[in-house]
Amino acid sequence: MSTALAYLDDVRVQFRKMKKLAEDALAQVRDDELFVTLDPESNSLAVIVKHMAGNLRSRFTDFLTSDGEKPDRNRDGEFEIPGRPSRDAVMADWESGWAVLFEALEALGEDDVLLEVTIRGEAHSVIQALNRQMTHHSYHVGQIVFLAKHFRSEAWRTLSLPRKRPS
Repeated sequence: MSTALAYLDDVRVQFRKMKKLAEDALAQVRDDELFVTLDPESNSLAVIVKHMAGNLRSRFTDFLTSDGEKPDRNRDGEFEIPGRPSRDAVMADWESGWAVLFEALEALGEDDVLLEVTIRGEAHSVIQALNRQMTHHSYHVGQIVFLAKHFRSEAWRTLSLPRKRPS
């Protein structure tokens, strides 16, 4: 297997792990907690989910052929949740963003990794664009896990190896 294919395989694996980690954390919160903010400058879980989904749709729709910042994207609107959508609606939006990402990743081949794509008018190799996205999304997945863990407190079910606690 070539280095390029090994890289693309790992990118797919890492994004799936990220998605699952966030979903396992979100599954632990109550529906009303999806909309709680810790302070006026914080984002709720629903806002983070909406932003991540919007970002994925923008970046990975026509990934190789159009700027990753689509003209119809309303980034500021991603940080607003009008009304209180159901958990199902929030998660459907989430799924739609990830579906665009995974479709784009599956279409990538060995010869694509060094191609140039643009994001907000700035040139990136496909490798740089994918690394940029993984970094951005891992940041937000960390926020999701932090908030979910905060809301569950002692009832939190760990998503990784549990800490050893003194007996």
